[in-house]
Amino acid sequence: MSNRNSRLGLWLFTLYLLFYGAFVLVSAFFPDLMESTPFGGLNLAITWGFALIVFAIVLSLLYGALCRETTKPESSQPSRNP
Repeated sequence: MSNRNSRLGLWLFTLYLLFYGAFVLVSAFFPDLMESTPFGGLNLAITWGFALIVFAIVLSLLYGALCRETTKPESSQPSRNP
């Protein structure tokens, strides 16, 4: 289970890294594009920045949901508390 969770975390991290890397590359090499205002008067840099924050939260919730154990705890075992 731990290996599966680690692989899943690495995949989600890679996905976020690609989204963030694209943001950095566009900011560095196409600053005029980042100044464009595609949505509601906000420039692309601000919009993309907020999207990065929301995407990170969504990925963390997805990771938490996918890593939750699906097996039921064994209640038939006796407690070993003295």
